[in-house]
Amino acid sequence: MKKWIIKILIGLTIIYGLVVFLVPNFIDKKYNTIAQLPPYEVSPEAQDLFNSLDFIADLHCDALLWKRNLNQKNNFGAVDIPRLVEGKVSLQAFTIVSKVPFGLNIKSNSESDMLTLQSFASGRNPSTWFSPFGRAISQCNELKKLSEKSDGKFRVLLSSSELEKYLSDKKSQPEMSAGFIGLEGLYPLEGNIDNLEKLYQSGVRMMAPVHFIDNELGGSAHGISHKGLTEFGKKVIQEIEKKKIILDLAHSSPQLIDDVLKIYHKPIITSHTGVQGACPSQRNLSDKHLKAIAQSGGLIGIGYFEEAICGKNAFSIAKSIKYTVDLVGADYVALGSDYDGAIKAPFDVTGLNILVEAMLNIGLTPDQIRKVMGENVKNFWLKNL
Repeated sequence: MKKWIIKILIGLTIIYGLVVFLVPNFIDKKYNTIAQLPPYEVSPEAQDLFNSLDFIADLHCDALLWKRNLNQKNNFGAVDIPRLVEGKVSLQAFTIVSKVPFGLNIKSNSESDMLTLQSFASGRNPSTWFSPFGRAISQCNELKKLSEKSDGKFRVLLSSSELEKYLSDKKSQPEMSAGFIGLEGLYPLEGNIDNLEKLYQSGVRMMAPVHFIDNELGGSAHGISHKGLTEFGKKVIQEIEKKKIILDLAHSSPQLIDDVLKIYHKPIITSHTGVQGACPSQRNLSDKHLKAIAQSGGLIGIGYFEEAICGKNAFSIAKSIKYTVDLVGADYVALGSDYDGAIKAPFDVTGLNILVEAMLNIGLTPDQIRKVMGENVKNFWLKNL
C-alpha cells in the first residue's frame, strides 16, 4: 500500500512539474500580445526627437504578475529589462496585482479570486496561493532579486535621493534602467491597516485603493457598489498621505475619487487611464476629475489598451494624450501603458518611437512630447517620492 502511495505522489509531482513548466508561459503569451512586432521604423524627424529624449518613464506595467524571466529578452509580452534598456526607458513602474476576479470586465465584478489558480499553476510560494498580502510581498521580493541579478542594468528606486543618484550614474552608464513598485488595489491590507507599513518597508511607493473589485476601502469603478470611501478607507488614505506614499486613483469609482479629493492634500496620480472626452468608457476619467488631478499637482498616465483609447494603435493613444494636454496642460500628462496587464498593446516597450511620431503628427510640440514621455514623471518623483 505504501508503494502505491509513493507512486501516486511521484506521479502528482511530475504532473505538477509539467504544469508549472508549460502553463505559465502559455497563459502569458495568450493574454499579453503585441499588435505590431519590432523592429519599429519612423520618420527621421520622429527618430531624431526620440533619440534626443533624456528621460522616458511609464507609470504602469503588470510584468511581475507573470512567471517570466525579466532579466532576459523575451519574444513575448511587452516588458523585460533588456527591452527597457533598448527602448530608452529610464523609469518603469512595476505595479503589483494581488487579486483578480473571474470573468474580469470593466462594467461589474463581484468578489472572486482567480489568482489562487494562477499562483498555484505558476509554482509560486504557497504563501501567495490564498493571500493578497503574500502575493504583494512575493512580487516586491522578485523585483529586488531582478535588480540584484541584473549586472547593474536595473535598479529599484525607493526615494528621490536614489533617483538623483541614478540620474547621475546614468550619464556615464546609459545602458541601464530603473523601476519602482506600485500596488494596484489595497487588497493586501486584508483589512489590517498595520500591513500598510509592512508593504512600505517591502518597497511599495505607490498605492491605489482599489482594482476591479470593491474592498474594505471603497468602491471600484468596475465593482458592484460604486460607493465612495468607507471609514476604514479614509483612515488608510490619511496614513498614505502621512507616509508620503504616492496615491494612485486608477480604477477608483467616481464617488471614491470625490471623497479622496475632500481629504487628501498632496498631489494625486492616476497611473493608467483613458479620458471620457476622447473615449467615452466606464474605465475613463471625466474632465472634472482630470482637472482636479492636475490642480493637485499630479499626473495623468494615459493607457495603451483599447478600453482606454477606443482604438488599437499609436494614433489612438496620441489622440487621448492631446485631448488631455489641451484640457489641463502638458505638465500633468504622462505615459501609463498597462503593459503586460492582459492587454493587446499596439507595440512593445522598444516601440515608443512610434508614439513620438504619432504625437508629432497630431500636433503636439517637441517640448510637450518631451514632458509627456518622461520629464513630468522625473520632476514629480524628485519632488514627491
